[in-house]
Formats: sequence, C-alpha cells, structure tokens
Amino acid sequence: LLAVLSAIIAALRPLGAGAAGIEPMWFLLILSSYVFGSSFGYLLGATSMLLSAFLTGGFGPWLPYQIFAAALVGAIAGALPKFKSNHQFVKRLEILMLIIASILLAEIFGILMDLQFWPWALGPKTQLSYLPGEAVYENLNRFFIYHFSTSMAWNVPRAIFTAMLIAIVGPGVLQALRRSARKANFSTEIRFT
Repeated sequence: LLAVLSAIIAALRPLGAGAAGIEPMWFLLILSSYVFGSSFGYLLGATSMLLSAFLTGGFGPWLPYQIFAAALVGAIAGALPKFKSNHQFVKRLEILMLIIASILLAEIFGILMDLQFWPWALGPKTQLSYLPGEAVYENLNRFFIYHFSTSMAWNVPRAIFTAMLIAIVGPGVLQALRRSARKANFSTEIRFT
C-alpha cells in the first residue's frame, strides 16, 4: 500500500510541472496520511518525494530537504484528529478541517524549504541576510521577511490548489482510502519500529 501510494503521488508531482507551486501530489499525501496515521504519512512523504526525484530528474542539494519537508507534512497530516461519526455534518466538518490543514501544511512546506535556502541565497551583505552569531530573534525576523517577500508566489497557489482538490475530490478519495484500510485490516494506526 505504501509503495502504490508513493508511486501515485510521485506520478502526480510532474503533472503540475512545479509551476508556481501548483503540484497535485499534496492533496493525496495529506489525505492518505490522515487515513493511515503519522508513521505511515512520514514514510509516504519521504518515499514519494524521493521517487518523484527519479521521475523528474530533480536531484540536487535541495532533495534531502524536500524529502524531510514532505515527510513532516505527512506526519502532521497523520496526527490530525479523526472523526468517528458518519453523519453528513461531521463529514463536511472533516473536509473543512483537512482544507484548513492543507493551507497550513503548504506554508510549513514552504518555510522548511526556504529555511535550507535562505542562509546562502542572499549572500552576507543584504538587509535580509543570515547573520552568524546574531541573536535568534534578529535572524528569525530577517528570515520571515525574506520568506514572505519571496515565497508566497509558490506557497499561496500550492495552498489554494491543494485545498480545492481536497474540497472537490476529498470525500471520494477518503472513502476509497478508508475502504482499502478496512480491506487490509488496518484496525489501528500503523507504527513502524
């Protein structure tokens, strides 16, 4: 199941071509992680991002950070509270929670990716540069100014596109994933030790 979902997510990634952060992979990563739990989500994020690098030729010094960031997105999505009722209102509330979570997770992914790039991107002589030995507050201030002034062109479209996919196809995908969990007899959260 992990391998199949990783392959599907990796195949979805190039469909958005990375244009302005629009990648359809995120909605399936979030929904699958939500259904199967944090441990599964962490592994799904890591394996799907690594596999997508093989498909897209996206190998470089950024890849380990992408793998970690996608794994963290999967782990957080898997830790979201689960709804037990099948009432229509509860299902809508669950989708709303997943939409809000997808928006926040898109921003978390963007922050993690900027965090690895920012210290080297600007050089040492700008007003937004990383300052070695400076107070943490000062560097965090510089980082968030850099992040919000440069990355929102990727983070906002990623968040909107992922939220739209969850709103449109989320209920059906959740139902299919839950059915496969029942067929596989996953009665408790999967934990890899």
